[in-house]
Amino acid sequence: MADTTVDATRRLNVKKQTLDDAYAAPANFLEIDVINPITHGVGKKRYTDYEVRMRTNLPVFKVKESSVRRRYSDFEWLRNELERDSKIVVPSLPGKAWKRQMPFRGDDGIFEEDFIEDRRKGLEVFVNKIAGHPLAQNERCLHMFLQEPVIDKNYVPGKIRNA
Repeated sequence: MADTTVDATRRLNVKKQTLDDAYAAPANFLEIDVINPITHGVGKKRYTDYEVRMRTNLPVFKVKESSVRRRYSDFEWLRNELERDSKIVVPSLPGKAWKRQMPFRGDDGIFEEDFIEDRRKGLEVFVNKIAGHPLAQNERCLHMFLQEPVIDKNYVPGKIRNA
């Protein structure tokens, strides 16, 4: 009886972690950065887009590294698609900033550097919250948003299946 108690409570032989193990790439990772905002055009045709850069080793993503440019309206499209077709609670986007778009302002409105930087940070938080959700990772619209150079707004909504 005493032997079985000792066996049952004995510590497991755990392999010591090496420096290589500690500093190796994590088992699963998904990194998304929203960077390099660029303002294009003049007058009413003026807009800002952002580089959305993704790196991952998650099996659900066929492409392991991608970089695409997206406008605020593309982030709105992604949010609306997920809200309509998925079962997840979709976080909110940084605001539209209607007051900043009024004519006759003494500043650059939505094209001011501080505003663009604040929006960039908000968009990065938004896309990372979504992409980090296991159910959202299977949504075709998320894959298109992160990996396709042009978003096909006539796509067929659905889940990504691993072959």
